[in-house]
Amino acid sequence: MFYKNAKVYTKDFKFQLGAFAVENGRFTAVLPEEVPADAIDLKGAYVIPGLVDVHTHGNSGADFSDGSYEEVCTMAAYYGKSGVTSFAPASMTLPYDVLEKAFAAGLRLKKEQPAGCARIMGIQMEGPFFSEKKKGAQNGAYLRNPDFDAFLKLYEGCEGLVRIVDVAPELPGAAEFVEKAKAYCTVSVAHTNANYDEAKAAFDAGATHLTHLYNAMPGIHHRNPGVIPAAVENSAVRAELICDGLHVHPASVRLAFSMFGAKRMVLISDSLRCCGMPDGQYELGGQDVFLKGGVARLADGTIAGSATNLFQCMQKAISFGIAPEDAVRAASWNPACAIGAEKEIGSIEEGKLADFVVCGEDFSIQQVYIGGEAL
Repeated sequence: MFYKNAKVYTKDFKFQLGAFAVENGRFTAVLPEEVPADAIDLKGAYVIPGLVDVHTHGNSGADFSDGSYEEVCTMAAYYGKSGVTSFAPASMTLPYDVLEKAFAAGLRLKKEQPAGCARIMGIQMEGPFFSEKKKGAQNGAYLRNPDFDAFLKLYEGCEGLVRIVDVAPELPGAAEFVEKAKAYCTVSVAHTNANYDEAKAAFDAGATHLTHLYNAMPGIHHRNPGVIPAAVENSAVRAELICDGLHVHPASVRLAFSMFGAKRMVLISDSLRCCGMPDGQYELGGQDVFLKGGVARLADGTIAGSATNLFQCMQKAISFGIAPEDAVRAASWNPACAIGAEKEIGSIEEGKLADFVVCGEDFSIQQVYIGGEAL
């Protein structure tokens, strides 16, 4: 199937007017010299890779940590329709047996890949190796010090589907944990009260990711720089950003892109089961969450996560002044790289899975395709 007259987001992170072809679920030609006369005319629409959310807990009343295969399928169907064609759901700070059940549900989804569902390309193990002082919406009852053997058991139990594991650098044994775990997946600094030296030690040991920049970590101080400058200084580190307009001020969104550069930013949703749902009371990791006016909070007022999907976050980034080319990259290619899936997804290139979104001039969704099939 050939498509023509499209503003295609190319592998060099630019839009170029041209054509592309899809066959057997994969891109077979991008910007070819010859285009058949009967190619489908997209009438100048933007065509971008399907987005990749590497940090999302749920939507539509479903949560990954519930460990229900049916709920994970519900989540995946919502993502697909929302232009998020691949995802790596995030777990919560919970007992290991609960995490094991959730990871098993994720593995089943990957193996079965139901029609019309986004692809699960990994799992982010968010917790339990976190700081009590910066636990945020994580359940403090289940916090643990870094435990490589526990991580490895969970990793092997889901056949390596864990692609990101989080850790607070100031905890006992954190540097040693990073050195071991980095051989298996991306290691991320998260939910931490670490000072600059502690954070730098984790990045020097091999951590290459920063979970939801600004949130659940100390702010930047000129005499006590903390985690963020340590991450900025290490060119191997990518930084997640919740761009829902609530977690991070638009000026701080622009600052993040200035500090890290477009090639190191990873837009995420951090969405909860209340995403796509009306205001009301929900649950997260054994704690009540209250959604009101688009903001999800715990009973004590702590912001719990977002009620916004990744495509909406990308649109907001553009509205905040981030160049569309940079916002698309941060929501597709960069996250695909963060979970080691860039050979299959994250860009429109020959041989890759034909997951793409046709968008209007305002980057509104016109049509989503997974494996070349319209949803």
